Amino acid sequence: MSHRPEGIPAPELSDSDLVREVRHLHLTRHDTFLAGSEDAFETHTQRMLELEREYLRRFPDAGSPDPRRTRAGRRRAAGVPG
Repeated sequence: MSHRPEGIPAPELSDSDLVREVRHLHLTRHDTFLAGSEDAFETHTQRMLELEREYLRRFPDAGSPDPRRTRAGRRRAAGVPG
């Protein structure tokens, strides 16, 4: 098994592994921002972006905002003409 300090390339991860990795990165983001070195933060950022892009490529609907979280959607929900 080869050592990959940057992690397994996102396209090679199974769907469940990708979801797990994205969750883990989001959980560790704040600590890396506050307590990590500049290099650690840069590495974390690059990996997070790689995984998020792959996640959105595989699950495009997951990246669509809930209509209730947009101005137009809130207006429609409130019955305000657009």
